[in-house]
Amino acid sequence: MAKKLSEDDRALLLAEFERLSQEHRDLDAAIEALLHLGAGDRLQIQRLKKRKLALRDRLAFLEDQLTPDIIA
Repeated sequence: MAKKLSEDDRALLLAEFERLSQEHRDLDAAIEALLHLGAGDRLQIQRLKKRKLALRDRLAFLEDQLTPDIIA
């Protein structure tokens, strides 16, 4: 069971979550633009997709930390 977060810790996690969410959206837009324009090489697009996946994993972790445990 996860420990209860202090308000400061929660605020820090929320700020990181928002920042990473924006970066994830920006990467998605960049990838789509590169694919649409036919610009960029495959390696560049692959690196952007890999970064996007890493962000998704971190966002899932943060979301889990921010979600209170519910005991059924």
